[in-house]
Amino acid sequence: MENTYLDKVTLGDCREHIPLLSENSIDLFLSDIPYGISLDDWDVLHENTNSALLGQSPAQKGKTAFKRRGKPINGWSQADRNIGKEYQEWCQSWSELLMPKMKKGSSLFIFGARRTMHRAINAFEDSGFLLKDILAWKKPSAHHRAQRISIIFERRGLEQQAEQWRGWRLGNLAPIFEPIAWFVKPYKIGGTIADNVLEHSVGAMNFEGCQIQGTSPTNMLEFGFSKNEKRVHEAQKPVKLIEFLIKLTTIKGQTVLDPFIGSGTTAIAAKHLERHFIGFEINSEFHQIALQRLISRTNSTYQKPKQTFQTSLLESPSDLYES
Repeated sequence: MENTYLDKVTLGDCREHIPLLSENSIDLFLSDIPYGISLDDWDVLHENTNSALLGQSPAQKGKTAFKRRGKPINGWSQADRNIGKEYQEWCQSWSELLMPKMKKGSSLFIFGARRTMHRAINAFEDSGFLLKDILAWKKPSAHHRAQRISIIFERRGLEQQAEQWRGWRLGNLAPIFEPIAWFVKPYKIGGTIADNVLEHSVGAMNFEGCQIQGTSPTNMLEFGFSKNEKRVHEAQKPVKLIEFLIKLTTIKGQTVLDPFIGSGTTAIAAKHLERHFIGFEINSEFHQIALQRLISRTNSTYQKPKQTFQTSLLESPSDLYES
């Protein structure tokens, strides 16, 4: 494992490579996994062929906040109702591979969407992990994704109804936070978490090293992008946020696994904190971006792997996913 994957971003399907990792070798799993909300082609993780998926209603055209939609325009079909179940099955197809690779008592963090996170949690619990907490990343800003219903009625010539519903909207509240599920791999029955720390060096929380403005950390995390942090991926997370989670649960020299590494943020954060990383990315474009960021942000001498692997999740080139 060390020679093949350690401190490298490997192009390929993580489900082909996780089984090749050494058992009980990973100190932390940290990944901004695909959310299964059909954000883009790489986030379509189901067999639904509804033609309206990823489309726009007339009122949404030209608005950047409504570039795409993850649900059909004209109501829900039975196939649409299966999306969540199929997303959970996809999550379990790789989460169950993690159990033997993680150290006992180690932590696993996954980012998710508010309406599909429960499916990912079910998959991880069915794979044997324990849910420890739900953290919230509070973003610096968020788009309103709600249409004025009065305008819709006015366009239909329904002036009376438009006036009656003035001030009301359709859609959602501004999505100012994203959930982060925190799991742990169960440690030895009959032992304590303190015993596990002595044996495996994982399971404790670095409160002193993760204080925020002199106070102990909470499960509400407020981190934004730094001024020189270029946005190169639409699902990108701030380096400081990822560094916080790594610093909270690992010590120098330990190994962080991110099998959906996208633009490489986890690798950059791990290098900054003198941790090792293992990264997989199925999308060749994102893979190249990750390599470029890793070199420029860390002065790494990392070389692109010569071997490339299958770029299919659901046996289709369009089924790509994110970090």
